[in-house]
Amino acid sequence: MLPDAIDPSLVTGARDDAHYMERALAQARHAAAMGEVPVGAVMVRDGSVLAEAHNLIESTPDATAHAEMLVLRQAAALAQSWRLDGVTLYVTLEPCPMCAGAMVLARIDRLVYGAPDPKKGAVDSVYDVLRHPANNHRVEISSGILAEPSGRLLRDFFAARRGRFV
Repeated sequence: MLPDAIDPSLVTGARDDAHYMERALAQARHAAAMGEVPVGAVMVRDGSVLAEAHNLIESTPDATAHAEMLVLRQAAALAQSWRLDGVTLYVTLEPCPMCAGAMVLARIDRLVYGAPDPKKGAVDSVYDVLRHPANNHRVEISSGILAEPSGRLLRDFFAARRGRFV
């Protein structure tokens, strides 16, 4: 969403899952600097970044302004279609039920996420929205990509808000 928040060094080099997750982490760091929960997301199709965003829940204020929802909206506007076949969504935290449901509805091909969310994760931790048998679309899932730095960023953010440092 804010191209100047991306470290230019991330634009070069190998374009693998770790590369795009680093871009998502850059977005998450920008969110933290704004006082938003540090979650970042990047949407990619055929090696090209279609959209990137971070949480904007507090600053909008909008409960649906999760990083994943924002990149889904940006990519749909760019594609001029709600159907986002062929895209991979990279996000630093396991998606919540709202975001996971939107991914199924948008028909994304693949989700890559970093840290698990043991309180409201809707992919592996608490719910299994993406693999629910009633869905008419399946999303391929890769988890744990850069999970440690993604989780550390969240832990440090909340520890600082509580006045404690980890």
